[in-house]
Formats: sequence, C-alpha cells, structure tokens
Amino acid sequence: MYDIQYVRSAVEQVRALDAQRRAQVVDAVDEALRHTPDLQTRNRKLLRTNTLAPFELRVGDVRVFYDVSHDPDVVLVVAVGVKQGSQLRIGGEVVDL
Repeated sequence: MYDIQYVRSAVEQVRALDAQRRAQVVDAVDEALRHTPDLQTRNRKLLRTNTLAPFELRVGDVRVFYDVSHDPDVVLVVAVGVKQGSQLRIGGEVVDL
C-alpha cells in the first residue's frame, strides 16, 4: 500500500477547486493510487518526458500529476489542473506539456 502525499502547491490547487470536484479528486486519488499507481489504465497513464511529473490521473476534466519514483512506498502528487478544451490550467495559468 502506498502513502499519498501532496506538495504544498498541489494542496492549494485542490483547494481552489469547487467542493464537488475537490471531493471527486481526493476520492479518485485515494482509490486509484493507493495500491498500483504505476499501472496504466484508461484514466492513468505514463506521460512522455515533461516538467511536471511522469504520471497523470484523469478525473473528469481534472488532471492530477504524480510521481512514484522518489520513494518506493510514496505517491507524490505534484500538480492538479483543469483541462478546458486543449488547454490545461494549473493554478490559473495555462501550462504546455
């Protein structure tokens, strides 16, 4: 079982979501990443090299970026953003992956 940790900026990004999305994201992270975070599924994928994180979890229009490589028993959530069309907004800013 993996311990799930959030970096400070990711906590702020989750708090910025409306209550319904926030609950969905927290539940999805706990359910999807607690046991096999590096297993690719329909909603989890390994990303090509980028500046955020090696993995992405899709929760509706929200994207959770995380890493499992630093500590073998820890999933580190590094960013949470909202996908609007072809744009990804993290912390109110458009991010290119």
